[in-house]
Amino acid sequence: MPSLQITNHRHTQLRSVSSTMFKKWHVFLLLLSLSTSTVTSSKPSGTQPSLPPDALSLVAFKSKADLHGALPFSSNATAVQSFCRWTGVQCAARYKIVRLMVQSQNLGGIFAPDTLTRLDQLRVLSLQNNSLTGPLPDLTGLTNLKTLFLDHNSFAGSLPPSLSSLHRLRTLDFSYNNLTGTLPKFLITGLDRLYYLRLDWNRFSGPVPPLNQSTLQTFNVSGNNLTGAIPVTPTLLRFGASSFSWNPGLCGEIVNKECNRTRPFFGATHVHEAPPPTRALGQSSAENIHGVELTQPSHKIPRRTAVIIGFSTGVFVLICSLLCFAIAVKKQRNSQTRNAVNSGGPTAAEDTAAAVVEIEEELEQKVKRAQGIQVVKSGSLMFCAGESQLYSLDQLMRASAELLGKGTIGTTYKAVLDNRLIVSVKRLDAGKLGGTSREVFERHLESVGALRHPNLVPLRAYFQAKDERLLVYDYQPNGSVFSLVHGKSTRAKPLHWTSCLKIAEDVAQGLSYIHQAWRLVHGNLKSTNVLLGSDFEACLTDYCLSVLATTTPTSEEDPDSAAYKAPEARTNSSNDDDHHDQQQQPTSKSDVYAFGILLVELLTGKPPSQHLVLPPNDTMKWVRSLREDEQNDGHDKMAMLLEVAIACSSTSPEQRPTMWQVLKMLQEIKEETISSMEEVENEVG
Repeated sequence: MPSLQITNHRHTQLRSVSSTMFKKWHVFLLLLSLSTSTVTSSKPSGTQPSLPPDALSLVAFKSKADLHGALPFSSNATAVQSFCRWTGVQCAARYKIVRLMVQSQNLGGIFAPDTLTRLDQLRVLSLQNNSLTGPLPDLTGLTNLKTLFLDHNSFAGSLPPSLSSLHRLRTLDFSYNNLTGTLPKFLITGLDRLYYLRLDWNRFSGPVPPLNQSTLQTFNVSGNNLTGAIPVTPTLLRFGASSFSWNPGLCGEIVNKECNRTRPFFGATHVHEAPPPTRALGQSSAENIHGVELTQPSHKIPRRTAVIIGFSTGVFVLICSLLCFAIAVKKQRNSQTRNAVNSGGPTAAEDTAAAVVEIEEELEQKVKRAQGIQVVKSGSLMFCAGESQLYSLDQLMRASAELLGKGTIGTTYKAVLDNRLIVSVKRLDAGKLGGTSREVFERHLESVGALRHPNLVPLRAYFQAKDERLLVYDYQPNGSVFSLVHGKSTRAKPLHWTSCLKIAEDVAQGLSYIHQAWRLVHGNLKSTNVLLGSDFEACLTDYCLSVLATTTPTSEEDPDSAAYKAPEARTNSSNDDDHHDQQQQPTSKSDVYAFGILLVELLTGKPPSQHLVLPPNDTMKWVRSLREDEQNDGHDKMAMLLEVAIACSSTSPEQRPTMWQVLKMLQEIKEETISSMEEVENEVG
């Protein structure tokens, strides 16, 4: 019995221990299950999508560059679908960024490697007007980059060699930084498509490379430590001394500064204009080689004296002969001027004198001056922006002229020079510019002549003498947008909307450049002043000239030209005869208004005088009625273009967008069009 009791007692104890352990294990399992369920419930039912690679690149850039939290880039879940709508970001298909404009955001960090350089579809990158520091990263990954603006920052170091691999690059601006080193050779060989290159106000040193890209239209290396002779290439000759200013060590023809010679020429007092004297009587060349006069033995003095006397006598006789010839020519010219006004042509003496004058002026590289009997030839033909002097005023006056058209402030001619060069010459109306002084005219034309952009017809030269003023432009053989839209008679239908978009974008590019880069205004935008270049790109002409006009005769103005004028820029006539018509000067917002009218003209095929003044909804219906053939072909894009036109042509200047905003809207329409086409191609493929 005792043993049984002990056994029962142990069994009871074991059962109690087992019960206690079971309870504890049950509690542990319960807690574990609760913990697991809590963790599970905290997770979403599906898998969280990850950010696209381009969005991750933006977030990585922000972490190193944005020290003040100005950028909205974030890695939260909503960014998966919304990052293409972040400020300054523009995407194409499949969440690929094609344009990034992060400007004036007070960024104070660095442009870290392996961030934005992973955007392999990026076309445009602008980080201008920030405070980014440090060296520039390797840009090899930006294989599709066309435009790069990194100006107005604090970048240091040299230009990265990876730039040479960006073969599609056309616009490059590193101005106003702290970059150092020499200008690399790949600027010549690797970037053959450049049309815009600004490296001014850095700390570059060394020589200027011999750039020879025929496409280069804008170039500036001012404010550096460049030294040596500037290479004379056809490309660099297009730019004036202002593109090389504030580089004390530069010299050469372009900056009109003679370079110091590293070693003397043969003879210490060598004169460029005179030929070297003929060596006589076996004279030793050591005197000339060393540039000093050696003491000769006494028995050679008479011999040397005879040589000097003979040479001096010959020079004296030559000078006398030239003087006699000049006097004879002058007498003959005066006699012919008095007695032979109606002679059939110039004499041989006049031809000889004119040839001598032309040769001397070419050698001295001065502006050619005419000396004929015409009043218009009494002034100087001034070439703009360092243009090469390919013709003289005399050649221009002898050119065959063909009337192209009469504009608001002058008449335009096609001039074919004797060297087969064709230019466009605009003869300004003296009556409309009568109140503009010579100094004001020259100062303004210097600014206008410096404008260089692919969508501007370049002003090459200008001339003024008394009441005669001429402007010389490149001749554009493909006519104007007015001729393209309207032809010789009313068109059966307007241009296709894609052509309208292309022309509108080109015009907006040119206007934005005038407004932003130079703070000027066009002042006379209309379809006849938009010409078609060699590649049928739209190019503005007659820009920035309206400010020179001092009179505004509205009675002679055609209705189409009047329709382009913004309401605030139209003439207000006073009933008092003692008051003249008053007209406000054109502004950038009046240019925007004219652009809106031009865009409606493109979309409708109707001249501005036939545009209907309707509310926006009715305007949309009217335009659609004229483009019934495009109901299923880009109808939405055409409507977006018309919305841009309506916004531009608002009667209130404050409600109109800037040209930069207009350009951005047009580029967004273009990118959407490209994306849609790519999606269609992918579906077909």
